[in-house]
Amino acid sequence: MSAAEAACLHAVQGFVRALAKEVGRRGATANALVLQEGAASMESLAGALRFFGSDRSAYVSGQVLSWRKDVVPRLDVERAPVALVTGAAGGIGAATARRLALDGMRVLCVDMPAARQPLEVLAREIGGSLLAADLTAPGAVDELADAVRRLQGVDVLVHNAGITRDRTLARMSAAEWESVMAVNLAAILAIDARLDEAGLLNAGAREVCLSSISGIAGNAGQTNYSASKAALIGYVGARAATLDGSGGTINAVAPGFIETAMTRRMPWMVREAGRRLNSLKQGGTPADVAEAIAFLASPGAHPLTGQVLRVCGQSLLGA
Repeated sequence: MSAAEAACLHAVQGFVRALAKEVGRRGATANALVLQEGAASMESLAGALRFFGSDRSAYVSGQVLSWRKDVVPRLDVERAPVALVTGAAGGIGAATARRLALDGMRVLCVDMPAARQPLEVLAREIGGSLLAADLTAPGAVDELADAVRRLQGVDVLVHNAGITRDRTLARMSAAEWESVMAVNLAAILAIDARLDEAGLLNAGAREVCLSSISGIAGNAGQTNYSASKAALIGYVGARAATLDGSGGTINAVAPGFIETAMTRRMPWMVREAGRRLNSLKQGGTPADVAEAIAFLASPGAHPLTGQVLRVCGQSLLGA
């Protein structure tokens, strides 16, 4: 690419982001796909156009993604795909489990033992299975691998489980730092390493890590959380090459202000600021994030890997 071509490409990206801010006040969105050479066939782009051209992407705006030439993944079409969702008992995790089940997947719902009751309700609702386990506890990753083995491997792996322990760095205890890193990062690395070692990620598997706008822009009082979510972005970029050999992909989803039980506990003024600090001037829903995850898990999204899809209404933080 020549210097002039690079300048034009970045000009288009700036144009799309500015346009998204202009039309956002009317609830409209604008996004861009940067096509690699040979990646412009209608067959390749159909899935992306269905997502970005519908209300499934209603809270995705101002995003620029690289769309590579598609390579047809090796898939086992003789059985229903298996999805594993951590942190599945509520919020984004439960919405994601329901959405993937609608796509015909058998969903393994994973969450803490304390969340067993809502986990059981969800698993019955969607016809899935469950594992109640603390993924940071000794032996838990092996227990998860055994559950995946009984399902003949996993095709869609959604790392959604995460916690916050908010405090300014000067006041943060070592336990508050370490607990967030253990759940939000170390558990994900351990799960992936165990599944890789056991050969339990099926050919063409899709992996999605839940990052956050806090991992892109940072957030005062969340140095531990922001560091863990930023780490996932780096992890996704590096792991993409590893999965490419088996036809797999990995991407991150970075939600902005999402209306959940956790955000409902925030002070009213903080909630209102979260809703308004984006181009659409509103909060998102767990379903918005679930739709983005379902898109990345779909066969039509195979050209996307190693990238970050922000579900934030074009948050003005980190924009």
